[in-house]
Amino acid sequence: MDVENVIHTYNKARLKKIIGLIVYLAILVVAAGIGMGIGSYDISFGRVYEVIFKHLLNWGAGMTSLDMNIVWNDRMPRLLCAIAIGVGLGAAGAAMQSMMKNPLADPYTTGISSGAGFGAVLAICTGFALIPGQYGIVINAFIFSLVPAAVILVLSTFKKASASMIILAGIAVMYIFNALQSYMMVISDETTTATAYEWSVGTLNKASWDNFFIMAAFAFIGAAVLTILAKYLNAMNSGDNYAKTLGINVEKMRIMILVVISLVAAGIVSFTGIIGFVGLVGPHMARIIIGSDNKFLIPGSMLTGATLMVVCDILAKLFTPTPVHIGIVTALFGGPLFLFLIMRQRKDSW
Repeated sequence: MDVENVIHTYNKARLKKIIGLIVYLAILVVAAGIGMGIGSYDISFGRVYEVIFKHLLNWGAGMTSLDMNIVWNDRMPRLLCAIAIGVGLGAAGAAMQSMMKNPLADPYTTGISSGAGFGAVLAICTGFALIPGQYGIVINAFIFSLVPAAVILVLSTFKKASASMIILAGIAVMYIFNALQSYMMVISDETTTATAYEWSVGTLNKASWDNFFIMAAFAFIGAAVLTILAKYLNAMNSGDNYAKTLGINVEKMRIMILVVISLVAAGIVSFTGIIGFVGLVGPHMARIIIGSDNKFLIPGSMLTGATLMVVCDILAKLFTPTPVHIGIVTALFGGPLFLFLIMRQRKDSW
């Protein structure tokens, strides 16, 4: 009878998590439809998805070229880029929080995003790329994102630092890279500085189909890899000693996860600039319903991160006729939301 109760409780908890994922997906679909309908030319929610389905199924009847161009060619790339950013940062944030057992960990607060941002700004302002070519900015961003990751790795492996100390070290590295980034912008000409400034605050104004496919490769593949590693993250979340008893090489696994997170952050930052709070708040939003099991938490964080990006993009469009840079909105919206989540967060969720 006790075994039956355990199985029943497990199945009930599993069903709750699956329902939570479905709810988060439904919210994302609704937010996406609303977001694509908002602009100088408003389109109804139903018409947005009618245009999308007709395009995907190659139906031409009843679809005006204006609606088609606005929804598919103008607004769809921006929406999909926002979703890719949310998916990548949400998964990365959930993985870092579990790996480091700290609710404040994410690519932004640990300096990984700032390192990637400095690498991108360095290429923009000086033309210097460690590996010249079409994707020099991306490669620069990735290589410099590894510097904060290496600091975290050294502290966690050799110095046996606490999670709080690692976060503080990440913030220190973040300030260093932010200072170097600001210096690069100061010594550059006005045009280059304006371009670099967009990267420093995060923007979707450069979203395009070409950018989406490259960014999506980083975000979705990285998120998929982190989802596959969920069982290892669950073990590491219980402590390194426990993970080692299960035969996990904790040091190598930590390096692998940090490299994946750095790659995701670099792939996003190199196209959009630094966008904060998404990787921090998204996992906390997912944890409310789904809990801390990374097999469900990482997919849930992907959905909540994507929804947060879409909602912030809607707010960015509503502020002024020219959309505000989304990095500003995520900070204004994510900061108070994070404070609210901290106040209502259950202690047993960690």
